[in-house]
Amino acid sequence: MIGKLRGKVDAIGESHLIVDVGGVGYEVQASSRTLRNLKAGDEVTLTIDTHVREDAIRLYGFSSEVERSWFRTLQNVQGVGAKVGLGVLGVLSPPDLANAIALGNWAAVEQAPGVGKKLAQRIVSELKDKAPALSVAGLNQSGGAAAGGTMMAPPEGNAAAEAMSALTNLGYNPMQASQAVAVAVKELGPDADTAKLIRRGLKELAR
Repeated sequence: MIGKLRGKVDAIGESHLIVDVGGVGYEVQASSRTLRNLKAGDEVTLTIDTHVREDAIRLYGFSSEVERSWFRTLQNVQGVGAKVGLGVLGVLSPPDLANAIALGNWAAVEQAPGVGKKLAQRIVSELKDKAPALSVAGLNQSGGAAAGGTMMAPPEGNAAAEAMSALTNLGYNPMQASQAVAVAVKELGPDADTAKLIRRGLKELAR
């Protein structure tokens, strides 16, 4: 199985690119957002999800491991295949998708091609408990750095620390994240789990 490709962008199509790796061109399906950020001649490293079928082998490329994790997670929802998964990630970045799911904002997910209202609602409903974990994974992948490259001092309590890290990964500054988590802990209690703290924190930040 191919898990990663590093090479030069040889060509870009409507829904794919060709990555030249040592003279071998790999056709990689990618989201429109990923393709918009690339041009022929760029050096690129893509995390790959390999799909093997009886009649074909397809490679799906992503800019990060957390994006690939979202792609795989989305396909656990009935009615979401690879094409729809890429469509969702073409409209929403992983942090934006996590935010939309945590807030129950199915209308944002509905903007993706091939996603109707019912499917968007199903995605939000079925993945609401997985969004926080994937957000934290995204932060861990980046080394736990906050905006500006400085490390945060997490609040006491593992769930609170993870919630604050996830909110910072979604783009909020450490002070905003800390205040939101503090409100969540005060309301839900110190024994609340990470997912509940993040959801309550996001609601506080959206006010």
